Amino acid sequence: VGQGDTSCEVLIVKPAHADCNNWRLATTLQRKNNESSEDDFSFGLFQAANYSELIDHPVEMGNFEQFDFQACSVRHDVILTGRYKCDTDRLKSDLEKICEQHIGLFGQPAPMSRYMFMVMVVGDGYGGLEHRSSTSLLCSRRNLPQPGQKELTEEYRDFLGLCSHEYFHSWNVKRIKPAVYENPDLGREVYTPLLWAFEGITSYYDDLALLRSGCISRDDYLELLARMMTRVQRTAGRKLQSAAQSSFNAWTKFYKQDENASNAIISYYAKGSLIALCIDLKIRALTGDEKSLDDVMRMLWQNYLQSSAGIGDFDIQQIVCQLVDKDISDFLDRLIYQTEELPLSELLENLSVELEFQVSSSQDDKGGKVVTDPQASSLGTVIKELEGRLTVVSVKEDSAAQLAGMSAGDEIISINGIRASMQLYNAWLKRSQAGTAHTIMAFRRDELMSFDVILNEPEKDSAVLKIKDESNKSLLKWLQMDAG
Repeated sequence: VGQGDTSCEVLIVKPAHADCNNWRLATTLQRKNNESSEDDFSFGLFQAANYSELIDHPVEMGNFEQFDFQACSVRHDVILTGRYKCDTDRLKSDLEKICEQHIGLFGQPAPMSRYMFMVMVVGDGYGGLEHRSSTSLLCSRRNLPQPGQKELTEEYRDFLGLCSHEYFHSWNVKRIKPAVYENPDLGREVYTPLLWAFEGITSYYDDLALLRSGCISRDDYLELLARMMTRVQRTAGRKLQSAAQSSFNAWTKFYKQDENASNAIISYYAKGSLIALCIDLKIRALTGDEKSLDDVMRMLWQNYLQSSAGIGDFDIQQIVCQLVDKDISDFLDRLIYQTEELPLSELLENLSVELEFQVSSSQDDKGGKVVTDPQASSLGTVIKELEGRLTVVSVKEDSAAQLAGMSAGDEIISINGIRASMQLYNAWLKRSQAGTAHTIMAFRRDELMSFDVILNEPEKDSAVLKIKDESNKSLLKWLQMDAG
């Protein structure tokens, strides 16, 4: 306490145990006085200008695979740890294109002299955390491109999106940041209504960069965008909580979710990304495609380079109005601070893109594709098989399940006298018409419960995007315009 601005040194010593003889060390923490070492991954003495820098460099020690590439003259290392198979040449090629795309958007030079993707590969896992010159990633083995595999799998596409997301944070969060994050008190929560911008805009650009860099096709991108729309549409909490409120309540609600969360809150990641889409398309429409959200991000970056100051709650809105030379603050206020539906259809129509919501094929339908076998009815629950039990994870407000008295945590054992399984459950909703009566038996804790259910009409909550005019110039600029 009180030593946050003091320079730091840390000596990292290889463990003496024989099992550690081949261990190496991976970090972008600066070596003391730039001392040379036998290689870039040896143990030794490191330094940081202050405490904030010290804690923003993850360190990995152990046995790992490493490869590197150059993106806009910056060295990028990839560290892979775990048991896996991977086409490292393909991964290297794709990451290089993604990194160069992001650097090109903001302009050279890149904000770091070296960058490191630190990837822990496990059987089942997914996530990441950004740092000033590196990212700690968790993925499953199926997320990596397999040797000899030519097609783009959904799992690999997701992993590239994760890498893209965390890399974009090198600008948007690690440097461009809310003013309250400049010198945060790490002993308590720091609140801001701006996470919709820092995580939402990043979530918008992560997949868009995959398209712009040539890593995915246009159809892939539209599918991913429609999946995000599906995710928001299926969250009833969007009608109760704005993106700004979701941002401000991140500590108390988003990261403390209970079984009723989908009815009460909205993700500032998901809705924030769609707000970013709306702002991007609105700017393009008002400027004849001469300006876009790209220009907003570049202006934010230039402002940071000039002052290093964090941004205020309304700075982004002011920049947008400045770019379009028109006061559209009311439009932006509705997107960010209100709970009304986003004008996605209207804005996409300008690009000859049609947004349609369909009845999903099952609860596992993520959206993005035309539905050919829709459900005939809806119970209004999310069901999962947990430890062999068909368990209710959540119940939608005013759904058939809620009206019948069902609750999250109920373990369904039978439907109409037949032993329950996920296969039976899905088939039941496909063949049973809305308005029909059914009996569900379930355990609530150790008590056997019986529920008389009247099934509802299924909601149209599975989004699909269709291009109506392939030659639309605004469409081509949006999807194919090279950043910068």
